[in-house]
Amino acid sequence: MNKIGNQFTSIQQVTEQFLGKAGSTGSKETAKVSFEDILKQKQEVSAPDTLKFSKHAAMRLEDRKINLSKDQSERLEAGVLKASEKGIQESLVMVDSLAFIVNVPNKTVVTAMDQGETDQNVFTNIDGAVIV
Repeated sequence: MNKIGNQFTSIQQVTEQFLGKAGSTGSKETAKVSFEDILKQKQEVSAPDTLKFSKHAAMRLEDRKINLSKDQSERLEAGVLKASEKGIQESLVMVDSLAFIVNVPNKTVVTAMDQGETDQNVFTNIDGAVIV
């Protein structure tokens, strides 16, 4: 049998050496977690379908005393979904008198403002708008 790097005769020995698993039977018993299981765990933790708020947007919500109701949150998420379906990358989503700039591919609210705080109702750096 050829030695790997003149030190190991198999991948199992490399695994035992670097992952600290002793003996071939022990490593088989501890390696029962599949890649699919780990992937599912990571996907559940990150929850890619949920809308996130950037640090800047969270600060704006707090500074401007904007509290979203459950209905408004659901409508905001629905607006982001509509923007995604249309291929919009950076969207203005209007919910009642609230304006949100959203990075659609990342599902991240970049900034938020009340309609009274918008500067002349001009929004830049967007490629679409959704009013819900």
